Amino acid sequence: MTTPTPVIFIHGLWLHASSWQPWIDLFRKAGYDPSAPGWPGDPDTVDEARANPEGIADHGIDDVVAHYAEIISALPAKPILIGHSFGGMIAQKLLGQDLAAATVAIDAAQIKGVLPLPLSALRATLPVFKNPRNKHRAVSLTAEQFRYAFGNAVTAEESQQLFETWTIPAPGKPLFEAAAANFDPHSPAAVNTNNELRGPLLLITGGKDHTVPESVTRATLKQYRHSEAVTDILDFPDRAHSLTIDSGWRDVADASLTWLRAHGL
Repeated sequence: MTTPTPVIFIHGLWLHASSWQPWIDLFRKAGYDPSAPGWPGDPDTVDEARANPEGIADHGIDDVVAHYAEIISALPAKPILIGHSFGGMIAQKLLGQDLAAATVAIDAAQIKGVLPLPLSALRATLPVFKNPRNKHRAVSLTAEQFRYAFGNAVTAEESQQLFETWTIPAPGKPLFEAAAANFDPHSPAAVNTNNELRGPLLLITGGKDHTVPESVTRATLKQYRHSEAVTDILDFPDRAHSLTIDSGWRDVADASLTWLRAHGL
């Protein structure tokens, strides 16, 4: 018997790792060995995360990358990485470091070199940027803020349910680091986009995403133009930032599986 390929799901800001559970179940049935380890400081449950935001605070991009690199080092083979939002950026960094067999980056946070900064993205992240001290804090969203940043393409009722079920405080530091990326020659948001030997990369974008608009994902795609390694993009025009957890998650998951299988993974 062959050993199932490991798959690591990486969440982004404001969502708990357990929000990947439907994906984990689907990928296990498809023959993979999936898991969704949280970021450093993340507790095991949503309730614990809400009760102890200080444990999540002040972790930056390099901390998160090192955390997942250590997890990967204990695996029997290079994993497939599937990341959402900042998890998509983290997955791209790990792919560029040759630590992954392939990566699916869903509505991934902007990497160094990406210039578009749409007004909707500024509004979605304003709860963090409105106070410079938030760089070292964990910040929570209100239901209204979540509705704008994540749930704008689903009903108000579904957005409220997703907010109540999955949201946790998020460290502000990664957002401050990404915002300063193009002014910092040593930015942790830099990705090795020129790596010719890396595994395949699929960028997925939601056409109604306020937090990571389609223009950001397409600008990310251009950053890979000097590499001959596989870089594909897939649009979901009617989806927003909640596309990995809302009632349409299965469409995105099935598309990811189809792409992986097309590349023999």
